[in-house]
Amino acid sequence: MASRLPFNSTCDFPISIERTQKNALRNPPFPLPYLNFSAFWPSNTMTLSTAKREVVVHAVKEEEIQSSTVDTLIPETNPSSSKLVLVVGGTGGVGQLVVASLLTRNIKSRLLLRDPEKATSLFGKQDEATLKVWKGDTRNPDDLNPAIFEGVTHVICCTGTTAFPSRRWDGDNTPERVDWEGVRNLVSSLPPTLKRFVLVSSVGVTKCNELPWSIMNLFGVLKFKKMGEDFVCTSGLPFTIIRAGRLTDGPYTSYDLNTLLKATAGQRRAVLVGQGDKLVGEVSRLVVAEACIQALDIEFTEGQIYEINSVKGEGPGNDPEKWKEIFRTAQIQ
Repeated sequence: MASRLPFNSTCDFPISIERTQKNALRNPPFPLPYLNFSAFWPSNTMTLSTAKREVVVHAVKEEEIQSSTVDTLIPETNPSSSKLVLVVGGTGGVGQLVVASLLTRNIKSRLLLRDPEKATSLFGKQDEATLKVWKGDTRNPDDLNPAIFEGVTHVICCTGTTAFPSRRWDGDNTPERVDWEGVRNLVSSLPPTLKRFVLVSSVGVTKCNELPWSIMNLFGVLKFKKMGEDFVCTSGLPFTIIRAGRLTDGPYTSYDLNTLLKATAGQRRAVLVGQGDKLVGEVSRLVVAEACIQALDIEFTEGQIYEINSVKGEGPGNDPEKWKEIFRTAQIQ
């Protein structure tokens, strides 16, 4: 049966940050595990027309088909009028796929972005009744205007940064500011009427003093993600936490939706879900995005923490019953 995970406060590690910055881990003694590093591959130079921007949201179902032809994908036609989903971190790799999938499902959505112009470049012009964009930064509590959350029924938080210092840390975009302070500020601003809060976290957060996880945690990313998780768990909000393995497949952050057109889980469409921070492996961004959306409506996932991987084989696609079985099996192991 499922058991509630122990929520340790922080992970202390007696490591000299100055020394590690000098070494920069250029040649680690063994492969670093499951790091949420951004991948930067050149995007296709094809120009998207307005029509193609509309088609692109269907790419999130790529894991269900063998063909790479996006035009064969059929969107859901029944609008989900009772939901209003706020996506935070909607221009990142997982977040882009979450937003695209919500658009495909005709689910009303909101985005909270530091740079609202990115929403237009990624998702094209959308009717505000379908997708409304708010400017705000979770690191700054004053940005979290209560009007942003009016009518919101569900929230998916996909924010994050790199585990090691990089250009993405520019502007105080560190794990402490994003994964801890940002999550804390966001959760503190949410209405008590919220039906579900889904947080994307990372495997290994309970093992940050153990090798090889302690290497990934040299700059505190696992510690701060765990602090964010703990705050969510004690907030009183109905939550589900998805701890992702090493993220694979497109889209790759910082490119337009040309990459979404090519997003695919390849042969790795089967899904493994566990509990207890025991799974070790990789996971397609497509799978993480779909798991977040499915968890919104699966009642028994409330108050639960799952880790997720994807492996070779046929997956659940966007079939709710298959996802229910996957989550249910994880809880009885």
